[in-house]
Amino acid sequence: MKKKKSKKMSAGKISSEAAKGTSEVLNSDLASAGESHFADGKAKQQNTRATGQAEGKAFNSVPSSVENDGHRNRQSWGKRRQIFESYMSFEDVSAGLKRGDLIQGTLRINPKKFQEAFINSPDGSRDIFIDGILARNRALNGDVVVVMLLPREQWKTLKLDKEDELVHGTTKQSLLAENVNCMKHSNSADERYSPDIIIEEQIDSNGEDQELVSEMQRMHVSTLACPNNARLTASKQDTISSTINPENLEKFLQRTAKVVYIVEKKHSRAVTGFIKLLPEKRYAMFSPVDHRVPRVNIPLASCPADFPMRPEDYCKTLFICRIVDWHENSNFAEGQLLKSLGQAGEIEPETEGILREYDVDFSEFSEEVLSCLPHALPWVIPAVEYQKRRDLRAECIFTIDPVTARDLDDALSCKQLADGNFEVGVHIADVSYFVEENSALDFIASRRATSVYLVQKVIPMLPLLCEELCSLNPMTDRLTVSVIWKLSPHGKILDEWFGRTIIRSCMKLSYSHAQSLIDNPDKMFPAEEMPPCSPEHSIDEIKCAVVNLHAIAKQLRAQRFEGGALRLDQLKLSFTLDHESGMPQGCYIYQYRDSNKLVEEFMLLANMATAHRIYRSFPERALLRCHPPPQTKMVEDLAEFCEQMGLKLDFSSAGALHKSLIATVGTDEYSSARKEVLTAMCSRPMQMAVYFCAGVRPDKSCFRHYALNVPLYTHFTSPIRRYADVIVHRLLAASLGCGHDFILPLEDIQKQASHCNDKKTASKRVQELSTELFFSVFVKECGPLESEAMVMGVMDKSFDVLVLKYGVQKRIYCNALPLQDFTFRKVGKKPEMKLIWVPEDPEEDPLVQEVHIFTLVDVILKADEGPLRYSAILRRPSALTS
Repeated sequence: MKKKKSKKMSAGKISSEAAKGTSEVLNSDLASAGESHFADGKAKQQNTRATGQAEGKAFNSVPSSVENDGHRNRQSWGKRRQIFESYMSFEDVSAGLKRGDLIQGTLRINPKKFQEAFINSPDGSRDIFIDGILARNRALNGDVVVVMLLPREQWKTLKLDKEDELVHGTTKQSLLAENVNCMKHSNSADERYSPDIIIEEQIDSNGEDQELVSEMQRMHVSTLACPNNARLTASKQDTISSTINPENLEKFLQRTAKVVYIVEKKHSRAVTGFIKLLPEKRYAMFSPVDHRVPRVNIPLASCPADFPMRPEDYCKTLFICRIVDWHENSNFAEGQLLKSLGQAGEIEPETEGILREYDVDFSEFSEEVLSCLPHALPWVIPAVEYQKRRDLRAECIFTIDPVTARDLDDALSCKQLADGNFEVGVHIADVSYFVEENSALDFIASRRATSVYLVQKVIPMLPLLCEELCSLNPMTDRLTVSVIWKLSPHGKILDEWFGRTIIRSCMKLSYSHAQSLIDNPDKMFPAEEMPPCSPEHSIDEIKCAVVNLHAIAKQLRAQRFEGGALRLDQLKLSFTLDHESGMPQGCYIYQYRDSNKLVEEFMLLANMATAHRIYRSFPERALLRCHPPPQTKMVEDLAEFCEQMGLKLDFSSAGALHKSLIATVGTDEYSSARKEVLTAMCSRPMQMAVYFCAGVRPDKSCFRHYALNVPLYTHFTSPIRRYADVIVHRLLAASLGCGHDFILPLEDIQKQASHCNDKKTASKRVQELSTELFFSVFVKECGPLESEAMVMGVMDKSFDVLVLKYGVQKRIYCNALPLQDFTFRKVGKKPEMKLIWVPEDPEEDPLVQEVHIFTLVDVILKADEGPLRYSAILRRPSALTS
């Protein structure tokens, strides 16, 4: 069995770049991505240095300074002790992977406890723990690493707490439940992102992640060694073994490992932070904002010219730094200061820092790229295209999008046929017509791979000119690729057609407009209540089509969930911004309504239909999207915890989980809050949906999409903002005989699929950080903010809450409250906390407040001293009971 697993682990061989020691991911992409910004900075540099102003300044790269400074230090390296182990050779790593002695995986570092890191276990069991910075061996979060398991006596044991154990807030001993919880899962949004299984067409946000509340909360953790680091004796091992059934012993062991090789440096090595002057040193100290990244020695020559004389002027200036090396005998990395971003806490400097840290290319498109597009505007469809395509311009076709949307990828149509059935069409912008294979435009789109959505702007995958040429704007002829079905009123597919088409959208509906049509099917809408409408069609005709689409969508949706699909709703925070300053004026939780569900159902239907079509035509080269089932061990832990909590959740399948969630949350005014708490728990074991090339997966069972519960799925409906969809369009065109032969090698398709996965993950995290940034600014400018909150998890000295009004998750620490005492205990297996408040009147008795999962509390969100920091403060229960 072990040999079989090792083959599976090493099936994806280490890339040829890894043979050189590391991949070429650490390259000059960041510098080229921000080339125009650097150029601007260089032009202003002399001026800026003279005035001593720090904002917006870029710094010349000074490799000679690093080399000289490094050379001076290197003279004494022979005398300095080696801190980190040397990496294994490529040959030894390859051999070790084949034998099963080594394990490859993606490193996840706990953002709340940066000494703790993990990689997934290939067999789906408990994650492998990498304990401490030394064991991490200079790898950064997200890097693909190879690890070696440590000897068994260095593994961790997880020992059950005693029943109903009571822990006082004044005691210094900790149950370490929170440590274990983070240690096992490390599931912040930055590490194991919530999978986009809600709807593949929208970008969803899950805010600050919460650690999974599981059986691990009732366990101590210790190394299989004595407290004083002495090795565990045989007699003590026997004692442990005697208290636990030998068959279940593995259940209480946490394997530990150390990093022996970095396969691919996925982390950009670009970080934001602050610089500090070190007296009598030729370098400054750079302290990253992200504590998972080491401090960095920066040559003074790359710092602002007046920094050595006036370091205090830069104490609140945010800089971007690139790590260029990290030697075995140094606790600190070496790096270059690339640019000063501006004042910490301000939106634009912080946003640029986020983009650079996640390697998002936000540079202007080059002339070479723009020259790939037609420049004569308005662009006219060539006459030959009318001969090649089905002309649908006379049909009632319309778009439904967010009110601010510019990239209108998709349009819908629906007309009732004489036999009572419906002809329903999904019409997608034909982006592949404009993005010619192997062109400069194709290359930059493939590298960006996705548009990145921030609160205040979009970083597009394609130039704005391409959006103008492709976007399905109303009353404009556009090239499209269409899927048209003949559907029964119950949503049964009676016929299906794929082809290239030309459409003319008759109206650009927002989700709100479409919702009004759905809610008022009998109302005659005056023109002033709706967007401009094509003279060839009436508002009533569009209303009829929307209402019919809604009715069919409800049938499709019911059938999907009856057939075993899963939906995990997550709250999404939206903002209203000041038109002049761009500052947040207000925020609200985005409402997901029937109009959203309507579009979702038909986009899912089109994606599934396209997946089957391209797989039939190209069983080896089809680019598909799968969603692996959740990790077995984590599901078992969660199921056990839910059972102990009295929650009747069924984890046997996606559909069973969906139905049991609905049955568990109730129907009162707080049911949506309870569902969000349960969703946060249930999301933790879920894996990310990923793109893949069909030919690299011999087992078709690995094609399945767990959440949708379908055998084949892909992305077809958003080619303006997703490069994977562009590839799928080319595959579809080739299958229809109206495009070039699709001859890309399997390895190239899989490589692009992996790149799309990485960029999609980064894009999702950037969006989350943008939301967090704006909400932090909102709290600072408009706070304190009051709201009800629901407890999501209880640790021994703190508890997590979901702030209901804003959908954010925060941790409340008991030692920050005016308490006389607090206690933590397990009632059965249920974690509970008792807060004993100091009375406001000395003659009154102390107030006692019970806290457990699903408890409702009142909180105040208040800005802290540091930039972008805010806390949740628990209000006294007297405010609730008086």
